[in-house]
Amino acid sequence: MNHVLVVDDDPFILRSTQNVLAYRGLQVTIASSGAMAIRLLETMTFDAALVDYEMPGIDGLKVLSRIREVQPGCVRALMTGRRDFPMIRDAVNRGEVLRVVSKPFDPTGLVNTLEQAWASVNRMAEVRMAQQRAVDQSEKQMLEECLADGHLRLALQPIVKPGLDAAVFGYEALLRSTHPVLDGPMSILRVAERHNMIDMLGTEINRLAGEILQQLQPQHVLFVNLHPDQLANPLALLKSLEPLMNRDNQVALEITERSRLTNIDGWESTVESLQKKGFSIAVDDLGSGYNSLSVLADLQPKYVKIDMSIVRGIDAIPRKQRLVDLLCKFGEATDSTVLAEGVETIAEAQALRDCGIHLMQGYYFGRPEVIEVPSMRAVG
Repeated sequence: MNHVLVVDDDPFILRSTQNVLAYRGLQVTIASSGAMAIRLLETMTFDAALVDYEMPGIDGLKVLSRIREVQPGCVRALMTGRRDFPMIRDAVNRGEVLRVVSKPFDPTGLVNTLEQAWASVNRMAEVRMAQQRAVDQSEKQMLEECLADGHLRLALQPIVKPGLDAAVFGYEALLRSTHPVLDGPMSILRVAERHNMIDMLGTEINRLAGEILQQLQPQHVLFVNLHPDQLANPLALLKSLEPLMNRDNQVALEITERSRLTNIDGWESTVESLQKKGFSIAVDDLGSGYNSLSVLADLQPKYVKIDMSIVRGIDAIPRKQRLVDLLCKFGEATDSTVLAEGVETIAEAQALRDCGIHLMQGYYFGRPEVIEVPSMRAVG
């Protein structure tokens, strides 16, 4: 513990507390009001804060609550001459106050209180770190099990043409898992992101996609999700895509979570190399969350997928119809095929046809179905 913030509107207490702590070799910063203390939090980091409760304007509990938000590792102590105050008790129970220092206090007791609180916080931090290391190791082992023991599967959902016969254009390959804990695509993906295992996961997905691709008709396109982090390592990415190379003209690599692209150097050249290899590029969820038109222009996708939030109820919402009509015109102007995701009703499908949609996908046309191939490894 080195740097202590002392907050009190009484100049005598402020000065005497500063002297006591400085005498013990601590760096001390003082504030004569709650507002001043909160301003200091924006530019300085503190190991401990000793804050008077009764101050005009912003009181001590509010100051300590703010400290907990912006500097949670700071030891938070409240100075007060009151003995039985429910608000203070509640603040302690909520964890906003770690120690209560009763006024008047002796110098030795004050320093001992802060040092004991600091030691307690450090012990708790060490316990949390040890627990997190155990969780991390467990997560990593479970994902390794998924990859090595054949728990991963790909489910195919049909993508259809807009004609009334809804002829199949292709399929999207969606990740599934039989693992007892990592049993969903998002749980697998988040663990892979946390432990830098996206490349390993992508390699296994592409292996499974390659086996499925051999069973598809030559006219069908297989959409395979590509995580942006894979673009950071083009050599590893191209190697992982080898199972798809012999029929790359049937593969659309669907780039997900485009918000991460801005953190990846050279992603544009990697995408260009994929296109030169014969792969098509697709972007998903247009109209939801992060959508940069500049990124869309740089990707030059062959397929643009409209998010289901726009598709939902489009038959009854004219402004959605106008938007989809505009996107379809945009697709035609840029040689992009526009695909509507999440179609669930016949009315939505008809409204999309009327807007000039190029392709559709959703439960109305078929739910994702896991495809078993002979070379899949047995689970267990």
